[in-house]
Amino acid sequence: MAEAFRNPRRPLWLVARLLMLLALSFTAAVRPALAQSILRDAETETLLNDMSRPLIEAAGLEPGNVRIVLIHDQEINAFVAGGQIVYIHSGLFTSADNANEVQGVIAHELGHVTGGHIIRLQEGVQQATGIMILSLILGAAAMAAGAGEAGMGVLAAGQQAAMGRFLAFSRTQESSADAAGASYLSRAGISGRGSLAFFERLQNLEFRMNIPQDNGYARTHPLNRERIAVLSNVYQNDPAWERPTPPSLEERFQRVKAKLLGYVEDPRRVMTLYPESDRSVPARYARAYAWHRSAHPDRALAEADSLLQAHPQDPYFLELKGQILLESGHPEEALQSLREAATRVPDQPLISALFGHALISTEDPENFEEAKRVLRVAVQRDNDNPFAWYQLGIVYDREGDHARAALATAERYNLTGQPQLALTSAEQALMGLPVHSPDWIRAQDIAMVSRSQVQEQRRRNR
Repeated sequence: MAEAFRNPRRPLWLVARLLMLLALSFTAAVRPALAQSILRDAETETLLNDMSRPLIEAAGLEPGNVRIVLIHDQEINAFVAGGQIVYIHSGLFTSADNANEVQGVIAHELGHVTGGHIIRLQEGVQQATGIMILSLILGAAAMAAGAGEAGMGVLAAGQQAAMGRFLAFSRTQESSADAAGASYLSRAGISGRGSLAFFERLQNLEFRMNIPQDNGYARTHPLNRERIAVLSNVYQNDPAWERPTPPSLEERFQRVKAKLLGYVEDPRRVMTLYPESDRSVPARYARAYAWHRSAHPDRALAEADSLLQAHPQDPYFLELKGQILLESGHPEEALQSLREAATRVPDQPLISALFGHALISTEDPENFEEAKRVLRVAVQRDNDNPFAWYQLGIVYDREGDHARAALATAERYNLTGQPQLALTSAEQALMGLPVHSPDWIRAQDIAMVSRSQVQEQRRRNR
């Protein structure tokens, strides 16, 4: 790019265009990146909902409208990206010592939601971009006049000023979210000990990574030591400071944490964290998933059976056993455990979807009607599950109902962000569904939305 500035024969419009690309790239850089891999698990989602409900209510929000989403990412992080959705990295969950720490993080992120910070983020971007564009214009003018070095100096100064403005804006939002989160914890009667412990963990992590602690102006967040100092006074003077987490909630957290570690961590590390000498429920839970992932179904089943021996009616241990059997190639044997799990928690569509999958996997036509019934209820209760739509499409196809199979496929592609495939499937469904029926109308809706998305993609690619 510097060569373009030094070449007097390059037209000024080309220089301006290159400079504008700098501004556009700056704008794109500050947009949060959405996670690609969402972890869905009935027990985990129930726990997160129960942990967050009092905080959501304390924030003046409706629990049914707020989602806490777990994403597969080893970083210790959480964020919001628009709407009333809080994204929590699996790395944050598994690194937390207790449920209270995760509640502290959720409270902070709810502060971003209620503060409208994602919407207001554009204000900070616009302020910074305004400074950037002004420096681009002045720098381009200087270069056009032959003062190349002066022009580059203006550009560099403008970029630094723009980034400084945006970082200051971001730090203000973070401090606001800290204060709001503290107030939500207080109103909910939840101790702020976990929140402080989390910030101390971040500070220790920065020390280990040799991240400078002496320049708070070059950061998106306030220095952790400053946050700890401010929040310590607030939390320690709150009536909830000495209030412990309910033992039942903490017990659930520890087993879900172990379950998650067993699912996402290297099995060898899981065995180190939870050696076979540890016969606690969390340890056996973690090892069952680790053995299953490392293709040792017999050892995984042994752990699952030991859990069920002590807790024979636990739906999530029943789900575990059914999952191990199903994914090890024994769908017929999995049916009993999964049917019982789905019966004990009929409001858990994820378990119902797994049960429907097992019914289909038996390849027994006599199981298809039950599978269809189970899966239709599952998607009615959880419309955002591509896996359930995929299984339902299989059932319809096996029955020869190709139009509804195409509609289920369109639903799946629509959820997974594949508009061209969603459009093709929706159009196939429209050709076979009764005109003006609810399914026909739904296929029309998917086709209309997908067509618009395809056209927008084509426009961007030109």
